[in-house]
Amino acid sequence: MRYLPHTSEDIAEMLKVAGAADLDDLFSSIPDDCRFKGELNLPEMTEWELNSHMADLASQTAVMPEYKVFIGAGSYNHYIPATIPYLINRSEISTAYTPYQPEISQGTLQTIFEYQTLTARLLGMETANASMYDGASALAEALLMAIRIEKGKKKTVAVSSLVHPMYRKAVETYFTPTDFKIVELPYLADGTTDISGLEKIGDLAAVAVQSPNFFGCIENIKSASDKAHNLNALCVTCFTEPLAFGLIKNPGSQGADIVCGEGQSMGIPQSFGGPGLGMFASLNKYVRSMPGRLIGQTTDLDGKRGFVLTLATREQHIRREKATSNICSNQGLCATMSAMYMASIGQTGIRQLAQINHDKTEYLKSELEKAGMQIPFKRAVFNEFVVKFPQGFETKYKELIKNKIVPGIPLESYYPDLKDHYLLCATETISKSDMDELVKEVKS
Repeated sequence: MRYLPHTSEDIAEMLKVAGAADLDDLFSSIPDDCRFKGELNLPEMTEWELNSHMADLASQTAVMPEYKVFIGAGSYNHYIPATIPYLINRSEISTAYTPYQPEISQGTLQTIFEYQTLTARLLGMETANASMYDGASALAEALLMAIRIEKGKKKTVAVSSLVHPMYRKAVETYFTPTDFKIVELPYLADGTTDISGLEKIGDLAAVAVQSPNFFGCIENIKSASDKAHNLNALCVTCFTEPLAFGLIKNPGSQGADIVCGEGQSMGIPQSFGGPGLGMFASLNKYVRSMPGRLIGQTTDLDGKRGFVLTLATREQHIRREKATSNICSNQGLCATMSAMYMASIGQTGIRQLAQINHDKTEYLKSELEKAGMQIPFKRAVFNEFVVKFPQGFETKYKELIKNKIVPGIPLESYYPDLKDHYLLCATETISKSDMDELVKEVKS
């Protein structure tokens, strides 16, 4: 996007129209301590000098293909079919915005309807919406939805400590201004959630578990949902890697009531800081408590097929005090990319791609184990797993970075008891030679 600066005359004209005396007056609604008072230290550059400067800054980030990156942890490098960038850049799609006049935006509505259908099938759920900001905020919205379903009579949610740490932070942020309570569930020695203490938690509205979890291990969602239901609570499951459901049982088939997570893997390029795609689905009986927007299919008076904005509990469609969520209109473009991806790959393709991810991960895991590294959690995984490297691996880690290999992320900052433990990922984009080189380097 080009930046078009405003002249003093432009600014004066706009202030006149806005009825503001000056820029300070225009921004007077922003609290004083939130406003920057000094002068920005911006160097004067030509446009080509600025482009070169930005390229230099971008080169400081370790990204594929220059680097061999074994990081997943919620953002995954997947192959994106050429159909996606071609279709998404068509002007009728890239310029489409919110269906503020939904019934005349039939193209947008049908796109969202198709996305919802594909998402519901992937997750094994009855209803899916479109679309939340990202996986983290989708989980927070799912837990708030669970409390709404209980009509506020239950105000405690139990969240697995193996839910992505940043997702848990987002939930904490959403819950802090409320009187709702979060109880964190510990994890077992096999790298899965310990749900044995659920009975001791009173006032329980929902149990949230991630699968595959942050250690890459596949959780027993059926066991968690059965236990939650026995306690008259809802089972909320989240995910960071939806491609896994091409190979493992989806949450809907295991008794989940609400399913949510990050959809970046579905045709959206990695872009740290966003945008992401919050996928969200539930059982039909809870649809009126669902946040976001939901598109339905109908027929008009002439019997012609059409699409309508069926439910929209967001502030732009209903009274602000009645809104259950605040979602972003532009996420519709990410949902469109996701729908294109799922339609391009197809059910068989998703299964094959998932199998490739799993096979490569098992190869890397076994080769590292043969090289003397410890695999502390023996549970089944999809495309991520935890490795315990020898004590003092930090020095080797820095050497590998210099050699343009990023060998996973250290877990100690998230789990202080896991010093020297690293989370590694292998998607279809990682070659056998890349994995062999990593193994060779870590044992040298």
